[in-house]
Amino acid sequence: MESPTLPPDVRLEVSQCFQSLTLSAPKQDAIRALQVLRSYLDETPENVNASVQKAEFRRSHFTRVLQFLVKNIQADWFHGLTAAQRSELWDGLFLWGPPEQTLLVLMEGISELRPGSNLDHLVSITEKFVQSGRLAALLWSYCLTTTGPVDSPQLREALLARIVALPDITANKLQHNNKPAFLPQQYYPLLAKEMLTALDRTCRALKDGTSCSLTFVAQTLGKLCAQGHGGLLLAVMTPKMSACTRTDMVWQRVCWKLLENVPQRWMESVLVGLVQAVHGPGALGRIMGNLVLKNKTAQFVITHKLLLLQYKYETRTLRVVLDYLAADKDRRPLLIQVLRCLCQAWANPSAVKHTPLEQQLYVSKALLLAVGLLEDAELQELRSELLQCMLGGMQSHLDSNVLRIRHMGMVVGECLSSRMNINGTKLKFEYEQDEETRDLVSLLTPSKMSESEPECDDGVSPPEESRENPPVCNGSSQNEREMASSKKEPGSDLDSDDEFTPYDMSGDQELKKASPPRYLRDCLENLISSEDPECVELSLRVAEGLVRKNVFATKEISVQLSKVLLHMEDKYSINGFRGLRQAAMVALVVSDAIPVTEFLNTEFYSLNYSLCQRLDILEVLAVAAQELSKPNPGNANPIVTTDQSPSSAEDTATCRQVVEKRIQAKTKRISQGASQPPAKATANRYAPVAGYFFFPLLRNYDKPQVTFDLLGSDHLVLGRLIHTLGIFMHLAVNAPVAAQMGRALLDFVWVVRYHADQIVRRSVVFAVCSVFMSMPTSNLLVDLADQIFETRSWLADVAEDDVDADCRSLAMQSLVLLDKSLKKQLQSPQALSIES
Repeated sequence: MESPTLPPDVRLEVSQCFQSLTLSAPKQDAIRALQVLRSYLDETPENVNASVQKAEFRRSHFTRVLQFLVKNIQADWFHGLTAAQRSELWDGLFLWGPPEQTLLVLMEGISELRPGSNLDHLVSITEKFVQSGRLAALLWSYCLTTTGPVDSPQLREALLARIVALPDITANKLQHNNKPAFLPQQYYPLLAKEMLTALDRTCRALKDGTSCSLTFVAQTLGKLCAQGHGGLLLAVMTPKMSACTRTDMVWQRVCWKLLENVPQRWMESVLVGLVQAVHGPGALGRIMGNLVLKNKTAQFVITHKLLLLQYKYETRTLRVVLDYLAADKDRRPLLIQVLRCLCQAWANPSAVKHTPLEQQLYVSKALLLAVGLLEDAELQELRSELLQCMLGGMQSHLDSNVLRIRHMGMVVGECLSSRMNINGTKLKFEYEQDEETRDLVSLLTPSKMSESEPECDDGVSPPEESRENPPVCNGSSQNEREMASSKKEPGSDLDSDDEFTPYDMSGDQELKKASPPRYLRDCLENLISSEDPECVELSLRVAEGLVRKNVFATKEISVQLSKVLLHMEDKYSINGFRGLRQAAMVALVVSDAIPVTEFLNTEFYSLNYSLCQRLDILEVLAVAAQELSKPNPGNANPIVTTDQSPSSAEDTATCRQVVEKRIQAKTKRISQGASQPPAKATANRYAPVAGYFFFPLLRNYDKPQVTFDLLGSDHLVLGRLIHTLGIFMHLAVNAPVAAQMGRALLDFVWVVRYHADQIVRRSVVFAVCSVFMSMPTSNLLVDLADQIFETRSWLADVAEDDVDADCRSLAMQSLVLLDKSLKKQLQSPQALSIES
């Protein structure tokens, strides 16, 4: 039913124009019809009735007109228009009408038209629409509350989707023929400028007393950031907003209202992008205001998610967030709240064990930055909580097996103690300084960025001036003055030796009182009973050579010498003591494998051994097993060469190369044979003794000793034990005992596969991977049928959910290896016969 206040002839005239624009309409009739339709978009002042007709046309008929034009774009009269007529009449209807309706029709037409000249023309109109400021007109039209377009939730949602996804729509349709203006790198910065234009018009309208609404602009900003375009958008908007809010309070209120109107589901994306894009905390405060006090979602993102849950941001982002909270007295209680949460997270023993190292470093940085922003009164109020955090957190960090975590605990403990200044005493640890520790120490001092901002907000931060002065060394030349002022005694020239030429003593060596032992038993006696440091050092240095030189003599005293070396301490501070002792013990295991291996495996679970000695046993066995698995170098015959001068040797090599090249150039070969003779096969010395290395270490692992609890607190030894067993398994790849070793190893590690310590979990995954690599493929489904699929499910869980990156990587590799083995086995004739 038509409204009685609206002129009834608009609909009739539009219908007549449609009849004149049919596919076979004459060109002159089409031009007149387009002129009539174009007249409804003119902005020239006319009488009241004409204005009402234009408003009715824009509101009720404009979308239908554009859809009709797109549908009849292949008409003869359209292609008969000149370029000027087409630009003025046909294109003008798209570029001068209501922009929200035009954008929807253009996107719909591009999606429906087939590739060709008609589609190209519609794309060119869309390009003009984007580049001629029509997006700013669209946004501004929704800012006006009195004369804005007819709105509905469905229309607004469709319009937001078209604005945000315009590059995607054009790219899907045009593919390689897409326009540069529609690329994300150009479209979204342009859209950011259009949004700034709409905000600027809003500020001017508010100063003139016009009521405006920023809901649609805020929704556009939120949807763009939520879909991942916030970086390109805010990189353009933030500098302009920061500069305008510095001197204009209306701009500040507009920015505050803009962020307040962002929907809650998109608030996080906007705030995260804004925090990373702003120049400093001052700019963030001017743009955001006290949004964290009014909006619960914003408060959760700023005070909790950016500081405790997510840890991918740079230190600069942490500074901006914490300085923003500390800059205003109303927001400062949130800083105290954040500090308490950071203290709990840093001192939590479970978090130290189960969270990634990067997240622990991130929380440590945030804690030091927050403590550095405290005032003296706040520090006194929080002294007891900080002290409790420091003591508990240091204990949790120092108990860790990871060196970086221990260093982190030391640095944070030192910084907290120096900030609290308890009784004038400060903690001081000894650790190796590196870039990470120096960065943590520097965070306790507030940076210059948090104090002031540069006058010109051009996105380039001025370099911070160093506040540290280099130390001044006040040296004195007292010795030189004393030497210059000293006088010669009378007659001193008579006894002078200056006329003699000094003797060159640079190549002299100090004569040693003791000589190295030549026999293995003498070496053993020196290591047992000698009190001469030089004699002990010489004996230790020649022990490996003597063991490898005379294998028969070694077998007589191998166990005794191994016992002496295992209990030997570095009481004389011998240079390279640990390496010399390990090399001698490895030589003993290689020379007399079974007795020495049985002795070391037995001593591993014995009483009154330190953890260091037990780790030494595992390392010696692992290195010896690796040497035994390699080809025996003793079978190779050394090549004897005669001594030649460097010049003659070089000439000979050059002549040989020239002759060899001539022979190769003039030789015709029918077939190319092997360039080198095949390697000579040698026996694997590890395969016969693999069981002696492996199985004794699986005994008594669940029996806690007086000084040793493998399944209790000694996580490092457990991890090294499992890793060593995995090495033994990997080296036994072709040994007959490999299948039995694989079953035993899987049974052993299955109990500790969910261990809390990440080192143990890494070793377990490594051991499982070694089983799959070393066991014959034919034995996987036969010998491990009950465990193989459960192991695969566990590996999949580790690869997806484990907090340690190395565990996830190892588990993924093991999973791929297991799948290949299973696929190969299931396709074999043996598996098919078993199934049948």
